[in-house]
Order: sequence, then C-alpha cells, then structure tokens
Amino acid sequence: VGVWTMRRAQVPGKVLPLCALLLAAAAAPSSACPDGCVCSGATVKCADPRLRALPRPLPGDTRTLFVSGGDVARLAADSFPAPLPRLTEVHLTGSRVERVEALAFHNLPGLELLDLSNNSIRTFSPDALRADNALLRLNLSASLHNGSCVQDISGLLRGGTPRLSELDMSANDLLFLPDGMFSELANLSFLDLRNNSIVAIGGGALSVPAVATVDLRDNSLRNLPNRTIMDFRQSPGLRLLLAKNPWLCDCDLEDTLVWLRSTDQVLDKQNVTCGSPEKLRRHSVLLIEQLPCSYPVDSLPETSYVFLGMVLALIGLIFLLVLYLNRKGIKRWVYNIRDACRDHMEGYHYRYEVSSDPRLANLSLNSDV
Repeated sequence: VGVWTMRRAQVPGKVLPLCALLLAAAAAPSSACPDGCVCSGATVKCADPRLRALPRPLPGDTRTLFVSGGDVARLAADSFPAPLPRLTEVHLTGSRVERVEALAFHNLPGLELLDLSNNSIRTFSPDALRADNALLRLNLSASLHNGSCVQDISGLLRGGTPRLSELDMSANDLLFLPDGMFSELANLSFLDLRNNSIVAIGGGALSVPAVATVDLRDNSLRNLPNRTIMDFRQSPGLRLLLAKNPWLCDCDLEDTLVWLRSTDQVLDKQNVTCGSPEKLRRHSVLLIEQLPCSYPVDSLPETSYVFLGMVLALIGLIFLLVLYLNRKGIKRWVYNIRDACRDHMEGYHYRYEVSSDPRLANLSLNSDV
C-alpha cells in the first residue's frame, strides 16, 4: 500500500487536467450547433430565412430537426451527408422545397416522422427513402405543386413505406387518386384527403387496409359509383368522413342513399347534405324521402321541340336581316335578270314571226345570202 501511495504522489500535476478534458470531450456532442440554428438537448431548430440548404453538420445525437422559413429548393443525397441513426423526426415546413431526389433520406435509418407540409414539391423520387425505412407518419399537406406529382407519391407509397400508419395529403387540389395508390400500406390507420378537389373515386382508388379512417371532407364529390360502394362494403372496418361535398341529389344518387342509410361506415352521415339542385341545397341527404330527377322523361320531347322552334326562328330572323341589308343589290340583280329574259324572249318572238310569214321568210333568206 505504501508503494502505491508513493507512486500516486509522484504523478505529474498536469495529468489530472488532461484527463478531465478527455472526459469532457467524450461527454460532449459529436459536433457543435450549426450556424443560424438553436440546439436544445437533442432538438435542433433552424428558422433562418437565408437558408439555401439544410444546416450541417448536425450533432450526431440529434433526434428532432425543425427547419422552416428558408429556401431549400432541393433535397438530395448530400442533404444528410453523414449517418444520423438517432434522428427520428424531420420537420421541413414552409421551406420552398421543390425536388426530393433519390437517397435524400438514405442516412436516416431511424426516421419515423417526415413533415414536408407547406412546400411546392414538383418531383418526388420513389427512392428518396431507405428500402428498410422505419417511417410511420408522413405529412404532405399543402406541399404538392400540382396534380402531376401525385403519380410520384403513388410510386413512393407502393412498397416504399411498408410501416406507414398515418398519411396526410390534405389541401393539395388533387382531382383524382390513382388506382391502388394505398394498397401496399398494410399498417395504414388514418388517411387525410381533406380540402382537395377530388371529383370522383373510381373502383380500387381507395383500396386501403381493412381497418382505417379516410377523411374525404371538403372535396368535390357529387356521387359514388356502385363499384366504389361495393369496395367499401367489402371492408367493414373502414371508416369514412364525407361531409362538406356538393352531392347531387337526383335519381342517380339512389344507390348511394340506400348505402348511407344502411351502413355504419360513414361517421358523419348525418352531416352529408345536398349541393344541388337549388331547392334541396343544404338539405340532409338522409331526410330526403324521394330523390327528384334532374330531367323528367315526360318533358324531354316538349323541351326539344321548343328548343328546335327557337333555333329555326333565330335562323329565319338572321336570313331576313341579310336580305334587308342587301336589298339594293338584290333589286339590281332582279332587274338584270328581267332585262336579260326580256331580250331573250323578244328574239324568240321575232324568229317565230319570220317562220310563220312566207314573205318574211324569203326576205330573211335573201338577206342572209
């Protein structure tokens, strides 16, 4: 023991501070907070409007990244150049993102939430995520520049996000949904399609898992095809929200009305109202006893005849107006034809008189000689 105490006492005084520095370096983050950002624990927040690319390098222990207000037009493989296995949430909202290229999130194996809302994405590569990605929630609300990008998103969802459970595609002015777009999302539990311009849902367009909620409020739906209704019936666990659509309450809505009255799949069916005709506007669809026909069959022939008569009368008026405007030319043309006919008839009359009188015939013969 004495020897150990003596040796300890002989340790130079500069060794202890050096050890302290090494311990502090080991406990410190792998890199400092990027310029223009604020780091708090494992969260990095960057709200610098001068940003033209994602801030880097990010601390190696970053779990949540917030970027907003910049002009990050492109997300590519060099956006996250170093692996960040602890990064689980990425929020890139309002950053004017236009292109998401292949391998953009390849170095984020633990990514579970990706928020790209309020951007203007024109292209989205189906290979932007890792093949074995852990993505659970994807927010694309108000992020697509136009409807053409929906095909890129469809390619991404078909096999590229096997664990996805929540998908937000609201407020994108979508007109249609590609068939089978969500068919590979076996774990999908909530699909938000609110505030788009979807006019129809074809059979197979909403082939979602048996237990899921689909929000279709504030679109442009006027009717549901029978095939779509059959698809809904084959998924009894499916839940729908259909209010705030301009439903056309006429004869063609009969099958949809029968389905609405008999199903429990529509969570807000009490709020489904008519958008037209005007006399039924804002009336509850479920309270309509008999749907009117937009064009009664008995009145079709009468309406057609009236329309035809109006067209013919208009053509007659136009013809008379043309005659009136050209009356002088027409009068001159008639006089010319009359004079030409008179001269022609006088020639025939003279020949007839010559042929009937022998004396005039000889005279005419001598004159010819």
